[in-house]
Amino acid sequence: MIEAQGLVKHYGATTAVDGLTFTVQPGKVTGFLGPNGSGKSTTMRLLLGLDKPDAGVTRIGGNPYRDLRWPLREVGSMLEARAFHPGRSARAHLEALASSNAIGLARVDEVLDTVGLAGAARRRAGTFSLGMAQRLGIATALLGDPQVFVLDEPVNGLDPEGIHWIRELLKSLAAEGRTVFVSSHLISEMAVTADHLVVVGGGRLLADTSVAKLSAAGSGSLEEAFFALTAGTGQYESTSRRAGSTTPTNQRRDSDTAHP
Repeated sequence: MIEAQGLVKHYGATTAVDGLTFTVQPGKVTGFLGPNGSGKSTTMRLLLGLDKPDAGVTRIGGNPYRDLRWPLREVGSMLEARAFHPGRSARAHLEALASSNAIGLARVDEVLDTVGLAGAARRRAGTFSLGMAQRLGIATALLGDPQVFVLDEPVNGLDPEGIHWIRELLKSLAAEGRTVFVSSHLISEMAVTADHLVVVGGGRLLADTSVAKLSAAGSGSLEEAFFALTAGTGQYESTSRRAGSTTPTNQRRDSDTAHP
């Protein structure tokens, strides 16, 4: 299980995360949604110990990420598509990570095959397209065969076949009882991939509910429900959209979780 309790993070005068509390349960795909600037990426960095919160705590499996002895064997993560040395081959990148976490090198071949990069294993990763870089990032997340996954925009740069592939992969991981936490800007994709949603805006929790319940709030459309829920919280909110919204945001929030 992933836990975030009372998270607060400031960057100078900007509040990126503001009292955020939620849990991510195993056995389901939990989507992490919010407009640009809503604090999603910052929250994921806090979960993985890459940034230190100004207040609050995060735990994965009951422990802070920094206390995990073999992090790749407990948490598979991908926050950036090109988090590798461009001069290394895909195989060399994964072999170095495997050695650092006492993972057998046979696992490298397994994950390269799983993500469809077996034929490109010896190519320099710096020559990869964005879609191939995303697949290498997924291979990195799978490398330690962990129980928890934290993935930021994993379908970015993938073609339709690749999007279908990652959708089925995420569902299969959840079906095995693993914890899958994935952010995306593609609302339509989350509608068919996720079971549960955590929605944030302005660094605050707006909803923590099932896809079905949030979709019902938008007359069956997850996209419409998302727009209504996050109205006024986006970094690039248009004046026309604000003008077209007549119902106060706090009256449209999902009944499972409503925060001032």
